[in-house]
Amino acid sequence: MEKKKNQMDLRNAPVGIFDSGVGGLTVAREVMRNMPQERIVYFGDTARVPYGSKSKETIIRYSRQIIRFLMTRGVKAIVVACNTASAFALEEIKKEIEIPILGVVQPGAKVACAATKNKKIGVIGTEGTVRSQIYTKFVQQWDPEIQVIGKACPLFVPLVEEGWLKDPVTDEVAQRYLSELKEKGIDTLVLGCTHYPLLRSTVRKVMGDEVTLVNPAYETALELRELLCANELDNRGESEQNGEKYQFFVSDAADKFKQFANSILPYDIETTKQIQIEEF
Repeated sequence: MEKKKNQMDLRNAPVGIFDSGVGGLTVAREVMRNMPQERIVYFGDTARVPYGSKSKETIIRYSRQIIRFLMTRGVKAIVVACNTASAFALEEIKKEIEIPILGVVQPGAKVACAATKNKKIGVIGTEGTVRSQIYTKFVQQWDPEIQVIGKACPLFVPLVEEGWLKDPVTDEVAQRYLSELKEKGIDTLVLGCTHYPLLRSTVRKVMGDEVTLVNPAYETALELRELLCANELDNRGESEQNGEKYQFFVSDAADKFKQFANSILPYDIETTKQIQIEEF
């Protein structure tokens, strides 16, 4: 009986999701939509964003601090909802913790491999993600014949955070970034930064309907569901929900974060708490 109770407590524990800022909210949004039973603790490292231009050592250090914080919240699994941290820190961190952890790169790469017909996949992301060639590594593990063409789009993140999702400036920037990928004849494009699904319609407009867009945020939510089920950690709604279902923490600018979150999430968040992440 005690073992069953502990298992139920574990199933009722939240999932930890973290990102360098607000982009990972696209992953949280997909988890909310696809796993409405699950509780979430989200951390956005808004004081130290962006990660894309930082060194591997710094990103590993930041990720360790965040994971130590999430563990104090009793999470049962962790999603690294940041492509750059998935590229640079995930393998290192996996060895250090006992709970399941997954990043956003592998699920997106897997779906892109299945989608491409002409074996030419484009990946847009931060400088760090593109420089790491992490998508190339995963794609070529599945099919060495696939060509992966990366393109850093550093202005996309500030445009999203400014709320300029449908703006002539954003259209112009997208046109400039993506024209090179169009010329290379890709038939599949991975939105390799968690901010980018919010620019999906802009990217679609530039790339045309013949290019398949892969949203790793959605694919990660599906993979998380499989991972929780495989480890018997999925929340079946069998026990009382105590406390807030969704909790949000940031390292800076809590009000700005909350405003942005409420513009994209299917659920209005009432509080966002600021914490000193350097203390962890």
